[in-house]
Amino acid sequence: MNELESARKEINRIDVEMARLFEERMKTCKQIAAYKKSNGLSVRDPARETELINRNRAYITDPDIETYYVGFMRNTIDLSCAYQSRLMSGMKVTYCGTEGAYAYIAAKKMFPECELIKHSDFTDAYRAVENGECDCTVLPLENSYAGEVGAVMDLIFSGELYINQVIDVPIIHNLVACENATAETIKTVISHPQALSQCNEYIHRHGFETKAYSNTALAAKYVMESGDPTIAAIASEEAIAAFGLKVIESDINDSRNNTTRFASFSRSQNRPSSSGKRENENFIMVFTVQNEAGSLAKALNIIGIHGFNMRSLRSRPMKELQWNYYFYIEAEGNINTENGREMLQELSAICAKLKLIGSYYANNVK
Repeated sequence: MNELESARKEINRIDVEMARLFEERMKTCKQIAAYKKSNGLSVRDPARETELINRNRAYITDPDIETYYVGFMRNTIDLSCAYQSRLMSGMKVTYCGTEGAYAYIAAKKMFPECELIKHSDFTDAYRAVENGECDCTVLPLENSYAGEVGAVMDLIFSGELYINQVIDVPIIHNLVACENATAETIKTVISHPQALSQCNEYIHRHGFETKAYSNTALAAKYVMESGDPTIAAIASEEAIAAFGLKVIESDINDSRNNTTRFASFSRSQNRPSSSGKRENENFIMVFTVQNEAGSLAKALNIIGIHGFNMRSLRSRPMKELQWNYYFYIEAEGNINTENGREMLQELSAICAKLKLIGSYYANNVK
């Protein structure tokens, strides 16, 4: 046996071992896909992928082949994600609105491989997951211009679902109309009340009348169906494509930093590992306190003592109890640690109701 034959024999032996390990890896990917489907998580996790490549490349001792190994790892991850996508293709995801709505855009970003099911309002989309009809729902939490979405906040407090993923979606509003319309023919602009308020300066500058509609994409659909050149809608680029409308003017937002945060909700709670630390770890919880002087301050002090930085604190009225409020908190850090569990135990002692809504990594979907 010459040197070439000997080397090829060694390659064959290594390939057999690699095939066995590849099969083992893909079986584990199947378990991961099942977990992601149950917990309403996206297939792709860019932060985890980068962490994996950076950690594993350190095992390569020959610098000449390190870049090739990185390429090998990227291909392996892509294959793993493709397999997970196929396994999760039957996953049903609800959202509020129709194709082209910003919720549709968010759901498509989070779950490009899944079946998206539209609902007419937040409650119906939420309940479809609670009762087991669908696997998860994608709903808006807040807009950087208009603030929190109160109806979703109330579902968070009263419902049974968990938040496992949050993403930011840039909001770019466009004035759209049917093909025979021009800027001069338009008299009335229709859209969701928040979209109208976010384009208030533009609307007033052109002297348009306004009419509220339940959803930006549904407003665009109405304009398409009516064929009326005196009516325009404020909608996304996706809605323009979906309904074949003409753009009268693009990017008409009053603010260039208009962003909406969307969350995925599922029946299962994702619990990030208590060991190690990843950037952008966050958690959400809601609670009520006793009607006593200083009770809220005590709760907030406990959170601070345990080293969790609050990103957001809101209060909302409790519908069933007049002049009583619940509190919504988002904070940075991994609550699935001994320190986090101690904090929850201390809060439970002074809170009338305490509910951990979920843990997530901020902006984990590109």
